[in-house]
Amino acid sequence: MPNQIIAINKSASFEYFIEERYQAGIVLEGAEVKSLRAGRASLGESFCEIRGGEIFLKNMHIAVYDKSGAFSTRDARRDRKLLLNRMEISKIVGRVNERGYTLVPLKIYFKNALVKVEIALCKGKHTYDKRKAIAERDVRRAIDRAVKEMTK
Repeated sequence: MPNQIIAINKSASFEYFIEERYQAGIVLEGAEVKSLRAGRASLGESFCEIRGGEIFLKNMHIAVYDKSGAFSTRDARRDRKLLLNRMEISKIVGRVNERGYTLVPLKIYFKNALVKVEIALCKGKHTYDKRKAIAERDVRRAIDRAVKEMTK
């Protein structure tokens, strides 16, 4: 069974240069998993924070599951702990502290029955890098349009 993608952080590739990717587990409650199965999640404004040797995903929105009754009164944007190996965490902490890297979630998906988060070590893009990316995207669209017109 292939990985089923739940949500993608589309702005991450525009805002950052992605250096390294990691796959992490995430600590969730039952109602949150059911809400994810329904595809009701957003990574738009989320980011990762390192606290006490652990990595937390902050500001990720998982909608409250409506059929869970009074038991799911938790905050939809609460902090969620990410599960990584101790070696991976120490490597990430070293890179973030030394070289000015940022830890950004890229996508959340199901791998078999488990919910996984793909996080990446990133460096921020400057304004001129973003303008260059926009120009390249416009050129690519123009070429695709021209090819489509030629094939008609």
